[in-house]
Amino acid sequence: MDKRFTTKENPIILGIESSCDETAASVVCGRKILSDEIVSSADIQSLYGGVVPEIASRAHTDAIAKVVERAVKNAGIDYSQIDAIAVTYGAGLLGALLVGVSFAKAFAYALNKPLIAVNHIRGHLAAAYLQDETLKPPFITLLASGGHTAILHTKTESEFEILGATTDDAVGEAFDKVARVLGLKYPGGPNIERLAKEGKNTVPMPQMFKGNGGYNFSYSGLKTAVINYCHTKEQKGETYEKADVASSFQSTALDVLVKKTVAAAKERKVSTVTAGGGVVANGYLRTALTNACEKEGLKLVLPEKRYCTDNAAMIASEGLVQYKLGNFADFDLTAKASIPLSATLKTVQNKA
Repeated sequence: MDKRFTTKENPIILGIESSCDETAASVVCGRKILSDEIVSSADIQSLYGGVVPEIASRAHTDAIAKVVERAVKNAGIDYSQIDAIAVTYGAGLLGALLVGVSFAKAFAYALNKPLIAVNHIRGHLAAAYLQDETLKPPFITLLASGGHTAILHTKTESEFEILGATTDDAVGEAFDKVARVLGLKYPGGPNIERLAKEGKNTVPMPQMFKGNGGYNFSYSGLKTAVINYCHTKEQKGETYEKADVASSFQSTALDVLVKKTVAAAKERKVSTVTAGGGVVANGYLRTALTNACEKEGLKLVLPEKRYCTDNAAMIASEGLVQYKLGNFADFDLTAKASIPLSATLKTVQNKA
């Protein structure tokens, strides 16, 4: 426990997120969201088919002070009432992260408030606490994002066991790559979901591990199958329905997530399931997971869609976990572009 600061039961935490193309700030009191502000450069990034780090960094620099000011104002508090500043320090685009980390350090120093370093993935996992203020571990968590796909046994707020993970591409990464093959704009996930609603599951897709592999996943073969199907059709001069490809890919990619998540809950005799990460905003996945949990008598806690994609409320939520542990960062905190999943799930105690 860090001795530098006196902690409160329900602190007011300012969360700051700048890991990719969203500049976000949120004020959370305990598990209650007081404000949540986001400025995105996604429209600009879509012109280039993906996120350009330099453009994202400039956008963060232009927006961060205004976003934080707006979040504090809309929370109805003064700066003096903030008890801690939580900021994403990794993983993500290094230049983008540095904008948020630098601002948070200066802000914490000026207010003489504790600085909390938050791992982006831990933020996604903590988003469920904002949906259900009574939520307590243990539960099974599905992590599905652009960089990670895993099933976790959440034993406590700070203790996780990785039951299985992707052996190659993350599911969100596969969505983005398939979207490019289908000629869809960035971001790929939402565009595939929209197109899939117009199609049917008529295109054969490979099943990962075919019943083996435990709780692990593999998306490289599925991605390659889509690429080969489309390219073969084009080379032969044959037409094909992109909507059918999108629908077939989406159901194959997401059904296995639902199946293995529910299986993990039953195997571990855990009655509650949560989910986090950008892919959890997908409507097909949300419906399938809801139906499967209802069928098996499991309680499901799904964050609202806006709290599945990158946001600062989830960073503040994980900030609360670290605040209670007394894990405060020093002002030599720096950004990290990459953090292994195993390291993500370890609680790193402070040196004080």
